[in-house]
Amino acid sequence: MVSDGIDRFGGGGPSNSYVDSAIEEAQRAGVIIYSIYTPGVGHYGHSFWRMNWGQNYLSQISDETGGESYYLGFGAPVSFAPYLDDLSHRLTRQFLLTFLAKPEKKAGFQPFKLRTEVPNAELVAADRVYVPAGM
Repeated sequence: MVSDGIDRFGGGGPSNSYVDSAIEEAQRAGVIIYSIYTPGVGHYGHSFWRMNWGQNYLSQISDETGGESYYLGFGAPVSFAPYLDDLSHRLTRQFLLTFLAKPEKKAGFQPFKLRTEVPNAELVAADRVYVPAGM
């Protein structure tokens, strides 16, 4: 996703229903979101407060879905190439992990922790998974 991340409907702040909804829908569908920040236009595009929250939202969506957020300050990147190179590197070194989650009576999200015994390994994953209701 290439975006300024600015919410033109709800403003800014630590709690944003649009961001929460986007994260929930992506996690439910198993979609990993990688985001690249580029500034917008008009008043919102040069409001430090809105740009800051825009980057925070992009970072939150990427982080909570297991992706990565790319930005370099508040200016436009000279090139997307370094970001796309890193993304390509990450995508060629990803693994599909399957596991059984214990279903509850109601469908919902369950947190999980991913660990490894391999030293200095960086593990990137969503912080929760959607689990359908049990029978």
